[in-house]
Amino acid sequence: MSNMKRDLHHTSDADAALVASWRRGELAAFEALVGKYQKRMLNIAFRITGDYEDACELVQDAFVAAYRGIDAFRGAARFSTWLTSITVNLSRNRLQQGRAKRKNEAYSLDGPPGGDCGRAHERPAAVPSSLERLERLTLHEQLQECIRALATEFRETIVLRDLQDFSYDEICAILKVREGTVKSRLFRAREMVKDCLKRAVGEP
Repeated sequence: MSNMKRDLHHTSDADAALVASWRRGELAAFEALVGKYQKRMLNIAFRITGDYEDACELVQDAFVAAYRGIDAFRGAARFSTWLTSITVNLSRNRLQQGRAKRKNEAYSLDGPPGGDCGRAHERPAAVPSSLERLERLTLHEQLQECIRALATEFRETIVLRDLQDFSYDEICAILKVREGTVKSRLFRAREMVKDCLKRAVGEP
């Protein structure tokens, strides 16, 4: 068994144990799962909606929905896959309702600053030069704008695969589409982002 598969198996077993404890009424088990997945769900919600405040609200709603709907979780998929499906659906609904707002702030590919809602954004002690910061900021802004410009189905797919590294099987379960559809959407999303970035930097 490869290291990645071994880690996934260990994570799945650990989550299953926490879910079992949660079902028995142990609130600490639920809180442990919140602590484990809050940052990742926040990143996903932010990448799909493009709005940090909306993402914070959506993640809170996702955990509330998971808490209330735990009886619907049968363990056919990993807990993280089930939770991501809830987060993606809520984010999609927010976009469809026209409530997503655009922000002028730029965030790194690794996730919104700080990782947790409501916390002050920390700055690294050692900072790059002004030119390097400007170049990175510009690239991140352009990339985020290109992702935001994608239609929802393409945006979801590229976020889950390229930014969150979910497997094709997991993405199929989250989006409830076939693998061929996932691969087709991912290919088109990557091409559209690539073309968008080329236009942004003035390449033919």
